[in-house]
Amino acid sequence: MDNQSSNTAFGKLYLIPTTLGDGAPLEVLPYSVKKIIENTDFYIAENEKTARRFIKKINPAKSQPQLHFQHLNKFTDPEEIPTFLNPCLQGINVGLLSEAGCPAIADPGATVVKLAHNKKIPVVPLVGPSSILMAMMASGLNGQNFAFNGYLPIKDTRSQTIKKLERISREHGQSQIFIETPYRNNKLLEELKKTLQPQTQLCIAVDITLDTEFIATKSIYEWSTFTIDLNKRPAIFIIQA
Repeated sequence: MDNQSSNTAFGKLYLIPTTLGDGAPLEVLPYSVKKIIENTDFYIAENEKTARRFIKKINPAKSQPQLHFQHLNKFTDPEEIPTFLNPCLQGINVGLLSEAGCPAIADPGATVVKLAHNKKIPVVPLVGPSSILMAMMASGLNGQNFAFNGYLPIKDTRSQTIKKLERISREHGQSQIFIETPYRNNKLLEELKKTLQPQTQLCIAVDITLDTEFIATKSIYEWSTFTIDLNKRPAIFIIQA
């Protein structure tokens, strides 16, 4: 594959997944990801330093000085984002890298993907680990009907939101997935134990794909007697009433 397309064709926007931890990338990612990275020099990423480190792990021989990065994070000027795809309009492929897992899933990449569609730029998702889907797979809860709710509010309305998600799950048989900033995981777990009904099922999936991986589904009553430290560990929470 040549990174330079013909002058009459747009380059592609590749959605490149990354590992969920510091393990060897090719133990988790398919070889096709390595091939795309070998032939792509233009990238959009949250953090250039971690993106470069990931690329070096995938392909140590790749020349780092020839790489070009656009930064997509909370400091990015929204008016600059459309320019990130200019290489594609010139026939050059661009890779959108997630900080961990899959781009545009619990990740800021969706804005770029939508722009690519608006500009008729081909979007190519690559296979990689999604902690959300892997947790759902391993939970034993309803994988036919589920919703991802992102981060729950951290203020006074949090307990109300938890009760609302439990009610939706009960009425529609829908598993409810959410996440928290890792250093607040323990506090969230305590709130779930206080707020949810004893029979409601809760899956906690921590450190997915890492050596310290832990995944368990228990009733809230059972969790009330179980001790686990979730502090600063990436976690997915799923409830089903």
